[in-house]
Amino acid sequence: MAYWFNVVQGILSSAVPNCPYVPGDGQYITRQRLFLSTMHSGAYLVGVAGGSGSGKTSLVRALRNSLPSDSVCVVSQDDYYHPKELQAVDANGKVNFDLPTAVDLDGLTEDLQRLVSGRSIQKKEYTFNQEGREPGTIELRPAPVILVEGLFVLHHEPIRELFDLRVFIDASESAQLDRRLKRDAKERGYGSDEILYQWENHVLPAYRNFLLPYRHLCDLHVVNELGFERAVKVLRNHLMHTAGVSESPALH
Repeated sequence: MAYWFNVVQGILSSAVPNCPYVPGDGQYITRQRLFLSTMHSGAYLVGVAGGSGSGKTSLVRALRNSLPSDSVCVVSQDDYYHPKELQAVDANGKVNFDLPTAVDLDGLTEDLQRLVSGRSIQKKEYTFNQEGREPGTIELRPAPVILVEGLFVLHHEPIRELFDLRVFIDASESAQLDRRLKRDAKERGYGSDEILYQWENHVLPAYRNFLLPYRHLCDLHVVNELGFERAVKVLRNHLMHTAGVSESPALH
């Protein structure tokens, strides 16, 4: 049984005394799983989940850059999307990428198991269906710390149970929408009408149905309304200690 705390921008309310908590960005860590979790053979798996625009990728990137480069492997759920022609469509004939069936979650599970067993993986990156963009080849190598980020990594039980540490990153719906509008227009070439349609009809239902039900199973909750710098420090210190990562010059 994991403890759960209510946090709003660094204010902690808990019935559990003496819980490990670092005030600031709205992060806290459950006592049980953080201090009693068991590493897989040679690797410590961290799952990072959160809604679209919550900052999953940015948090993982910042954490990766805070650790020695040869100690981290980053795995993105995005690279496991099925081709567009295999995606479900909604009642209006619009492709819905915000469903667990949109992603090869079993394939992701198998690749994580391969990494844990010490085997490297090569696969094509996902290009978000951008015309004219050729997918590159991604090589995933075993490392002491494996960071896995994505919308459905908690929803899919075989993946969820692989994690030694589960992180949920959150932000207000308005902040997430603002970030998504900017990102999808710049990086994916979507118009605002298309982005808003996806937000109302696909993104929010997915968040409520496939993310929120698992938030209470997480060990660290990061509220990314104003930033997550303190959360990165908490995670880095934990990983350096628990995953046995030795101190060496890291990118900052």
